[in-house]
Amino acid sequence: MTRQQVLDMYFMEARARVIEIGAFLDRVDRAEGTADFRLDALKAALNELAGDQPHRAEKVLLSFSDPTTEPIAQAPGKGAVGAWPGGNQPI
Repeated sequence: MTRQQVLDMYFMEARARVIEIGAFLDRVDRAEGTADFRLDALKAALNELAGDQPHRAEKVLLSFSDPTTEPIAQAPGKGAVGAWPGGNQPI
């Protein structure tokens, strides 16, 4: 497809998602208390999107991912939380 065709087909969906992220961040800002590592991971992912380097989707995924290779003895909870609590690693 041409760039114009990609824009014609997918722009409105991408636009809606960006607006939803903005609304989510507004809700977080209005809420009381402190944020945790997930907000940091989301902001790191958004920084990757703001750039013009190739492989943005991969870099966004890595900003949420656990870079360690050694297994842990026991999971800290019952389910995934969507981001690695160990902090942002350089990609």
